[in-house]
Amino acid sequence: MSEEIVSTEEAKGFFGRIAMFYRQVISELSKVVWPTRNQLTTYTAVVLVFVTFVILVVSIFDLVLTRITFWIFG
Repeated sequence: MSEEIVSTEEAKGFFGRIAMFYRQVISELSKVVWPTRNQLTTYTAVVLVFVTFVILVVSIFDLVLTRITFWIFG
């Protein structure tokens, strides 16, 4: 069976394989459940709030370590 697959891939040629790849990509994209505008807005807001929170935590951590470093090494 694997020999049949290899032989059909070789028979299609380079451009045939590229066309088959794009047909498969379009087929898979048609199966995707796309979010509604409301869901997309909610997800975007959640991500922005989370990223802002992480930036705040990392910034405070960096400030504390910087002050400790300057206190130790003067």
